[in-house]
Amino acid sequence: VVASRRAVRLAKTARVGSRAPGRPSRVPMRGVGPGTARRAMILHRLSALNALHVVLASASPRRREILRDVVGVECDIAPSAFAENLPHEDYDGAAAYARATAWMKAMDVYENWDANERGSEMPDVIIGADTVVESADGTTMEKPADAASATAMLRALSRSESKVHTGVAIIGGKISKKTGKIYGKSFSETTRVEFAELKAEEIAAYVATKEPYDKAGGYGIQGPAAVFIRGIVGDYFNVMGLPAHAFARELESMIDDVVEHA
Repeated sequence: VVASRRAVRLAKTARVGSRAPGRPSRVPMRGVGPGTARRAMILHRLSALNALHVVLASASPRRREILRDVVGVECDIAPSAFAENLPHEDYDGAAAYARATAWMKAMDVYENWDANERGSEMPDVIIGADTVVESADGTTMEKPADAASATAMLRALSRSESKVHTGVAIIGGKISKKTGKIYGKSFSETTRVEFAELKAEEIAAYVATKEPYDKAGGYGIQGPAAVFIRGIVGDYFNVMGLPAHAFARELESMIDDVVEHA
């Protein structure tokens, strides 16, 4: 899929409500896990939110699970066809790259929404997300292509502290279409992850499960790879693929405008 010039330009520039990539808004708690999600931030707005048509531009079952079961937002799935091929050198670090890719995913769904084909009009809210892992030496890791690349990623993460960056984009579909101006925001969240030293046979056994192949950095914190991780600093759900706290905070700031144009 060829990205529109407009979408690429927007992906490289600041948008409404966006903040510096990779800079958490507060000092995070070590070991933040499922029991500490900040669903309460938008709990009082869930009835309004769930009356809207919300679309997740991702086929990730983990992101849908976080949206539905943690944040409390029901959504439809419309996977983006964006090729995820932005040049890394065009962005100031892995967090900025993830944030730009998330924006392109959301814009792809927005720009290519066909009401006749989809069976529904333009969504009220379109959510894009992208997760990458940054190793201790600064290498950006996306999804491994095969067993060899998964093995190499896990070796690099062994006995080190890495960073997981998730970029998120939220676009008000209907409000953008009605006003002729893109209404949306993007941000990124970073979680630091400390790996224990991994033995070759442990890596081989994990890669043999085939679990690494659809996950940035070649592992999923919510699965067997959890035993490899000594601790985290930041949002646990961010490592899964969608930062619950930051997402709820940013979405809440948009609800009134989106509802007004629903």
